[in-house]
Amino acid sequence: MPPLACRAFLLDMDGVLVDSTPAVARVWTRWAQKHNLDADFAVHLAHGRTSLSTIRELLPHADPAVHLAENRWMEQAEIEEIADVVALPGAQNLLASVPPSQLAVVTSSTRALAEVRLRTTGLWPHVVHLITASDISKGKPHPEPYLKGAASLHLDPQHCVVIEDAPFGIQSGKSAGCRVIAVRTTMDDASLLAAGADWIVNNCGSLRLLPANSPGKLSLELPTNEIPLQPKIH
Repeated sequence: MPPLACRAFLLDMDGVLVDSTPAVARVWTRWAQKHNLDADFAVHLAHGRTSLSTIRELLPHADPAVHLAENRWMEQAEIEEIADVVALPGAQNLLASVPPSQLAVVTSSTRALAEVRLRTTGLWPHVVHLITASDISKGKPHPEPYLKGAASLHLDPQHCVVIEDAPFGIQSGKSAGCRVIAVRTTMDDASLLAAGADWIVNNCGSLRLLPANSPGKLSLELPTNEIPLQPKIH
C-alpha cells in the first residue's frame, strides 16, 4: 500500500507511548476494593478515559465533592505507582523523528500524572504540545481532546493521524475528523475495529517515518503484514 500522508500525529500516551497497564490496574484494584466494587470491571471501565469520568460512573450517588476528592486520591496514587512504568517499543524513536510542531500528545491523564510518566520513561524532552484531562471539559470518547490536540498545532483535524490503543480514544479521534491508527498493545483487534480504527499495527515500533517529499508533510510506511483490514480510502 502507498505511504500514509498527513501533516501531524496526535498520540495517546498510556498504551501507545507508555506501558502503565500494570500500575493502573493495581491502583484501580485498590480503589475498587475500598468501595466494595468489582475490581476487574473498574479497571476495564477506566481504560482510555479520565479518572473523574470513571469515578462518577462507578459512584453515581455520591456527592460531586466526593467525586473530586476520590479523583485527587486516584491522581496521587497513580503518580506514586511508577516502579514498572516504561516506554513502549518504538515510542522514543517515533517522538524523536517527528518535528515537535507536528506532534501532540493527547491523554486522559491529568497534566501532573502525564508529566510524571513522560519524565519517568525519558519521553518528556520530545513533547512540546500536551493536551491532558486538565485542559478539557469533556473526555474521550468526546471529540474535544483531539480537536484541542489539532488546534494546538494550528491544523485541521482531517490533516492529523491519531495513534490510539483504546476504543474510547479511537472514537474520540474519529469523531474529531481524524484518521486513526490503532495499536494492539492493550486490546484485541475486534474491539479496535468496532471502535472505528482505520488501521491496526502491533505498536509504534511497527511504524516507519519516510523522508518528507514536501515541507510540512509527514509520510508514514505501514507494515501491511500486520494490518488485518483493507485500509479505508480518504
